Amino acid sequence: MSDARDEASLWLPLSLLWLSGIALRLTILAVAPVIPAIRSEFGLTATEVGLLGSIAPLLFAAAAMGGALLVARIGVRGALVGGLVIVAAGAALRGLAVDFAWLIAASVVMSAGVAIMQPVMPTTVRHWMPQGTIGLGTATYTNGLLVGEVIPVLVMLPLVMPLMNGSWRGALAVWAIPVALTALFVQRAAPRFPDPFVALRHAPRRWMPDWRHGLVWRLGILFCCVNAIYFAVNAFIPIYLTNEGRPDLISATLTALNFGQIPASLLLLAVARRVERRAWAYIASGLVSLAAVVALAFAVGPLTPLWAGILGFSDAAALILGLTLPPLLCAPEDVARTSAGVFTLSYGGAVAISLVAGALWDATGIAWLAFAPMAACALVLAAITLVLRARRELG
Repeated sequence: MSDARDEASLWLPLSLLWLSGIALRLTILAVAPVIPAIRSEFGLTATEVGLLGSIAPLLFAAAAMGGALLVARIGVRGALVGGLVIVAAGAALRGLAVDFAWLIAASVVMSAGVAIMQPVMPTTVRHWMPQGTIGLGTATYTNGLLVGEVIPVLVMLPLVMPLMNGSWRGALAVWAIPVALTALFVQRAAPRFPDPFVALRHAPRRWMPDWRHGLVWRLGILFCCVNAIYFAVNAFIPIYLTNEGRPDLISATLTALNFGQIPASLLLLAVARRVERRAWAYIASGLVSLAAVVALAFAVGPLTPLWAGILGFSDAAALILGLTLPPLLCAPEDVARTSAGVFTLSYGGAVAISLVAGALWDATGIAWLAFAPMAACALVLAAITLVLRARRELG
C-alpha cells in the first residue's frame, strides 16, 4: 500500500484535501457578516450572539467522536463524504429559519457535519499521503480551511446579500451548493487505497479516545486556546465595533482577520517540515495574539483591520502546526480517536470561553471585558507549549 501511495500523483489527493478543507469553514463563517441583521430581526442579547457563535465549536466538541466512529465503521472516504453531506443539508436548512430556535437547530445539523469531518481530516491525510508528506497534506487542507473562512466574509455583504435581495436567509443557504459539489467530487474521485479500517472489518476497532493518555489533554488545551481566540473574536467583533460606533470597520476587520491566515498557511506550505514540533513557533503565536487582542479591544480605529490581520496570521500558524501533531505523534489507527478527543476538549473549552466573554459584557456593561478571556487564552497557549516541550513532544 505504501509503494502504491508513493507512486501515485499527489495532485488529486491534495486537491481533494484542499476542497474538503474549504468545506470545513465555508458555511460556518458565512454567518459572521450577517450577525447584526440577525440580531436586529430576532432581538438577540450579547449572550445569545455568543451562543450563536458557539454552536459550531459546541458541536465540534459534542460530535467529534462521531467522526472517529464513522471512520472505524465505514472507512475514511465514507466518513468524509457523510460529513460533507450533513454540512450541506444543515446549511440549506438555515435558509428556512423562521425564528432563532430554527436557526439554532439548522446550525446544529450543519455543525455536526463539520464535527464529523474534524477528526476525519487528519486520518485522511495519514491515509492518502505518502510518508514524509504529512506536513504538506496537513498544510494543504488547512490552507483550504482558511480560504473557506475568507471567502464568505469577503463576498457576503458586497456580493451575496445583494444577489439574494438583501435576505440573510438566502445568503446563508447558498453556501450549501459548493459543499454538496465537494461531497460528489470526493465520492467519485477519492484515491482507492486499501482502507486500514475496512481491512480490519472482523477485528476490534477502537474509536473512543484514551482519556488516560496525557497527550490528549495537552493537545486539547493547546487547541482550546487557538480555537477560542478565533471563534470568539469572529463572534464579537461585529457587535463590538457597532457598540464603539464603528460599524463601517466590520467588513474590513472580519476580512483581515480571516485573510490574514492565508499568508501563514502559504508560508507553512513551504517550511512545514522545518518548523513542525518546534515549541518557539507556538510561543511566538501566543505572544503576538495577546498583543493583537489587546489592540482590538483598546485601539479601535483605522488600524483595527491591521491588528485583526496580525491576529489571524498568528492564530493560524499555531492551528496549522498543531494539526500536524496527531498524525505525527500517534499510530495510524489512533489518529482519528486521538483527534476526536482533542477536538472534544478544545471546542468544549472554546464554547465555555465564548459564553463567558458574552456574560462578562452583559453582566458589567463593559464591552471590552469580552476580550479578556481571549487574552488569557493567548497566555495559556504559550504556557502549555512549555509543558509539551518538557515532555519532548515538542522540540
